[in-house]
Amino acid sequence: MPGNELIGKEEMKEVMDVLETGILMRYEFDDQRQGVYKVQEFERAFAEYLGAQYTLGVTSGSAALKVALTALDVGPGDEVIVPAFDFIATYEAVLEVGAVPVMTDIDDSLNLDPRAIGDRITPYTKAVIPVHMCGAPAKIDEIVAVAKTNGIAVLEDNAQACGGSYGENKLGTFGDMAILSFDFYKTITTGEGGMIITNDKRLYDRSDWYHDHGHDHNPNVGRGLEGRTILGFNYRMTELQGAVGLAQLRKLDYIVEQQRKNKAAIKNVLGEIDGVGFRTLFDPAGDTATFLGFNFPDAAAAKVFQGALKEEGCDTIYYKENAWHYAPNWEHLIAWSTANSKKFPFCSHEGAIDYGVECIPQAEDILGRTLFMIIPVRMEEARLEEITNGIRKAAKAL
Repeated sequence: MPGNELIGKEEMKEVMDVLETGILMRYEFDDQRQGVYKVQEFERAFAEYLGAQYTLGVTSGSAALKVALTALDVGPGDEVIVPAFDFIATYEAVLEVGAVPVMTDIDDSLNLDPRAIGDRITPYTKAVIPVHMCGAPAKIDEIVAVAKTNGIAVLEDNAQACGGSYGENKLGTFGDMAILSFDFYKTITTGEGGMIITNDKRLYDRSDWYHDHGHDHNPNVGRGLEGRTILGFNYRMTELQGAVGLAQLRKLDYIVEQQRKNKAAIKNVLGEIDGVGFRTLFDPAGDTATFLGFNFPDAAAAKVFQGALKEEGCDTIYYKENAWHYAPNWEHLIAWSTANSKKFPFCSHEGAIDYGVECIPQAEDILGRTLFMIIPVRMEEARLEEITNGIRKAAKAL
């Protein structure tokens, strides 16, 4: 799956450009840089790739979420709608800005169900975060329409579907804002790192100011001497991250192409098994193919197949019992165990807070019957044959 499979001479060359200047920070030291500004170059190249107006590199995908939420003015007293099937960082970012995440059901795509959003909107709702989970797009056009009707902001979490699309547009360009993640397991990687995407200059400026201690980066005066509008913090991407990101971005389309080829080969074999279905893809052409989701008539069959396949040397993920990607399994969230003893923001929130599974019947059903297989970028014919044989042998256990 991840771009770390392809780290090589291209990344080394970009990093050496930075090391030869000795300037690892993205700002200042203009006389010593020799014209090398890797983060700026990475941001501009990504904006062009996406067809977006503004991009901002930051330290991680989690930081990108927090910076974007801050730019959207989400804070104490607010609620943010998030899917039940998600990586925990989305919930953590909402809590970091003092708002409360509202767990919401998924549809057959295993992404946020636009039909479920209305039931979770309250007078406190400020934003919704659709997450394009495991490489496949959510029904983002319908989600945006529901949000606009109700006057709430849309922040696309595209950490797991970098390079994907929906219709004619790239994921990350539909909402008010969006984020990407470049950690070591993502489609492309900078080791750590993230990016904020928006077409709104005001939101970009607020993000830019906040991610660097409130500096407004006025080119006419030195950094630290300019005027400031808001307080901020430090979420700056380093030049080394930007350098690796540039090389990885050039490989993104190739990565997605290879994943799609490998996924199709495995999916064809799984399709031979009676009773096996597949995750719904609302736009199959926009799937980045980082994962293959397939399902069974019931949870018992899914677990039997998973065990039999593991004996053949093929691992799968059963997210219903996963500790990091399914909200009902997060005991610290359910106990309101935030990092402060007062359990803020839960302790002061005036709205109802409910993380019971009765709120998410579709997630309970679909995830209980579904397995996921990680799709590599590089897969030798011998490995494909092992997986193919393993699937056919495991099918006999059903």
